[in-house]
Amino acid sequence: MTVATQQELVERIWARDATVWTGADEDKWLGWLDEPKRMQERAGEMSDFAADARKRFDTFVLLGMGGSSLAPEVLKRTFGAKQLHVLDTTHPAMIRHAEKSLDLSKTMFIVSSKSGGTLETLSHFAYFWEKTGANGEQFVAITDPGSALEQLAKTRSMRVFAGEPTIGGRYSALSPFGIVPAALMGIDVDRLLTNGGRMAEACRGDASPGLRLGLQLGDGWREGRDKVCITETEGRFGLWAEQLIAESTGKQGKGLVPAPGEGPEGPDRQAAQVELADTSEIGAEFFRWEFAVAVAGATLQINPFDQPDVQAAKDKTKEVLASGEDPSVEAEGSLDELLATAEPPNYIAIQAFIDPMCESELQPLINRGHETGCVVTHGLGPRYLHSTGQLHKGGPPTGLFVQVVDDTGEEIPIPGEDFGFGRLIRAQAEGDFRSLEERGRPIVRVRLEDL
Repeated sequence: MTVATQQELVERIWARDATVWTGADEDKWLGWLDEPKRMQERAGEMSDFAADARKRFDTFVLLGMGGSSLAPEVLKRTFGAKQLHVLDTTHPAMIRHAEKSLDLSKTMFIVSSKSGGTLETLSHFAYFWEKTGANGEQFVAITDPGSALEQLAKTRSMRVFAGEPTIGGRYSALSPFGIVPAALMGIDVDRLLTNGGRMAEACRGDASPGLRLGLQLGDGWREGRDKVCITETEGRFGLWAEQLIAESTGKQGKGLVPAPGEGPEGPDRQAAQVELADTSEIGAEFFRWEFAVAVAGATLQINPFDQPDVQAAKDKTKEVLASGEDPSVEAEGSLDELLATAEPPNYIAIQAFIDPMCESELQPLINRGHETGCVVTHGLGPRYLHSTGQLHKGGPPTGLFVQVVDDTGEEIPIPGEDFGFGRLIRAQAEGDFRSLEERGRPIVRVRLEDL
């Protein structure tokens, strides 16, 4: 691509030209281009709210999934914030842990969902609303205008921060979904957004850092190097970038496979550097990667702003729950046989519906995967359903899937539902297993205690 052509691509993206991609509705999802500047005008409001909240509460718990949880999780890790906890699992062990380790009377809950209808988030909300005695002052909602969550929050006298409807969840790091939690952590959000705005301006020029990264990702994909080996940072930036890349590009049988922390040596791999000279640069880095993935989407000739296959696992989960039966989620298939077929360009995706505090117990399985010479990714369920799940179902048919389950322990009822958190996470595991099977994806299920 010539310099003139590159500059034309940049100009067309900023002009909201949907034909950069597929000419569908991409122009309706480009609000993230202006969000750093727009949010700088709201930074004072959010900082004032957070300063008051920190006087009244010791701890903050974010209830959210995917685009609502991953940027706050990475910000928490990057800045070493101790007072914010992200709850993005339905595993009963973590619900019990949160309840036992927190002083609920001194905890504020951030209910975060763009659509306002996220099952996991609404289940968490219902549970902690009851546990705190239905005190609206302990809850704040972040959601798009007009959502059911917004209406419910208003009836419960909760503070509501409105999202920008022209931004999809995975592009929302520099929107209220990332900035409100950042402010509650005591992060200098004005500096964060100033750096994001500086990168946005840099991405308008012919030396656009986002363009360079995006062209690298796209050129690598053309050459068969579709595994993006993202340098791991202390703040685990890859957790956020993983969703951005996988959900944006993994469709129509093609896509980039994010592999945070994996070595870039190999014919199907490319290296991708995270550039963080200091922690405050993360605002710029969020924007650089957003722009880059939009550019890569143009190379792949897909719509980087939709997620056509994400609903499949949700529908299967609903079917399992509606049956009234408790899914058994017993071991299924042969792990040995699956791994015996593995060779590049395959990738091995470990999908662990387990207590997040036991994540380190997956290491022997990760090691076995590496012995095949394939890239190995791993994600916790149901978090990954909102992150890499689109790629697994709609992306290239090179994935080999290993679902890991454990004993969820004593059931915890969900107020207003005829199922509890244990049955919900088992239904989510079973729903995704069936969804992948239906698409002909090789998948086995193993139990954590058998690894």
